[in-house]
Amino acid sequence: MDYQLTSNLIEKYLQKDPRLFTADDIIKFIVDKEIELVNFRYVAQDGRLKTLSFYINDKKYLTDILTYGERVDGSSLFSFIEADSSDLYVIPRYKTAFVNPFSYNIAVDILCSFYTNEGKPLESAPEYILQKAHRYFNEKTGLTFKALGELEFYVIAPKKQMYLPNNQKGYHESEPFIKYSDFRNKAMQLISQCGGKIKYGHSEVGVFYDNEYTYEQHEIEFLPLPVEDAADQIIISKWILRNLAYQEQINVSFAPKITVGKAGSGMHIHMLAEKDGCNQMLENNRLSNTARCMIAGILSYADAITAFGNTTPLSFMRLVPHQEAPTSICWGDRNRSALIRVPLGWTTQEIMIEHANPTINIENYQIPEKQTIELRSPDGTADVYLLLSAIVVAATQGFEMPNALELTEQLYVNANIHKKDGIDKIQYLGHLPTSCYEAALCLEQKKDIFISTGVFPSGTIETLIKQLKEYDDSNIRDTLSNNPEMLQQMVNQFLHYR
Repeated sequence: MDYQLTSNLIEKYLQKDPRLFTADDIIKFIVDKEIELVNFRYVAQDGRLKTLSFYINDKKYLTDILTYGERVDGSSLFSFIEADSSDLYVIPRYKTAFVNPFSYNIAVDILCSFYTNEGKPLESAPEYILQKAHRYFNEKTGLTFKALGELEFYVIAPKKQMYLPNNQKGYHESEPFIKYSDFRNKAMQLISQCGGKIKYGHSEVGVFYDNEYTYEQHEIEFLPLPVEDAADQIIISKWILRNLAYQEQINVSFAPKITVGKAGSGMHIHMLAEKDGCNQMLENNRLSNTARCMIAGILSYADAITAFGNTTPLSFMRLVPHQEAPTSICWGDRNRSALIRVPLGWTTQEIMIEHANPTINIENYQIPEKQTIELRSPDGTADVYLLLSAIVVAATQGFEMPNALELTEQLYVNANIHKKDGIDKIQYLGHLPTSCYEAALCLEQKKDIFISTGVFPSGTIETLIKQLKEYDDSNIRDTLSNNPEMLQQMVNQFLHYR
């Protein structure tokens, strides 16, 4: 492999694939670069990145922490762990090591996994639940599940008077009408240096301003990775965006809605199945039965998945009819009003690059294997490990359903379901929940499939159901739409939820 264009600082220095990193590799980098600080990072029950810092005083100490990990207080990280038996181990996963771009002292950070006092993986740790989900999918299908996230966020910053943006016309806008593309590009650079695999970044539709502030929506989309790695890179990317914003004295929020009538922020999830390194989502230039089975499974459990992907009352101010965010349970090609969209793929036989560049001649042109399917309901309030776990479990069920292909035909929509040509279809479709409370009821009805597969511990599901019900938000849309003050209070409460 050629590492010349690799952005990951440790990978570039070692000239080695991160999946092959060893303790000796990490030690070599730390010693050669004279690094004195190592941070263990891990995601606990609240879905946020935690930190345990080690100041390195000798090589043996460094070798010990990289080999044996460390103890932490599990009762302070997980509500279900009792204080009288709370110790857990955190063990580093070497492939996740990166150079911390914000630390005062140069530091190497490493994501960790949780283990019990018996040295077994903690069954309810979010990252281990996702490992189990992927293993379940692979055992049932023989396929690898890959995913990527579209991370949408608002930059909230003091208003600049010149070149004011056009309201809700920010999609792919350029400077000077968009003011914070440099911020987004700097974040992309840091994410790449920390191991993230980025596809692209751009400004999004949402842009508006008031007397004091400009609200500017941006998106960073990633490249597909094995589903566990996809979750890791979203967690690290959110951490980087917030730290960079803090450093530059502006605000960044992944909240699904920050005011009525303006574009909300989602966290769309693209996915594909792969076998022996080959994308299995197309067959003879049409959507494959593998892809259709995945769609059938996800649509069958879509209402319950909302409990994982939309976890605050604000989420349901985004999932409203007659906007781009989905409300009906259906799928379609290139259809942004559908819950699952099949994005435009490279299925054309036309060699477009030759048409755009008439002086070149390309031999042995091959159609790239880029096809994915996209779930458009989730947002940034999700615990990304649990959300992806639920998606993987649901997708797997599609391969077990004898009527999967028939179901995909029934739920296919080739029109905008909010306009006249699609209005007849909508009455036959199921609908996503309209509140956290309703999402909890949907999960309660379908929880057995998530538990019986051995992926989710029952306690994790019951805790989530309890948390969602406690919002008691059954009429949240009407309440907040008619009460701007209450909406603002809720936005402030959930501006930095996860």
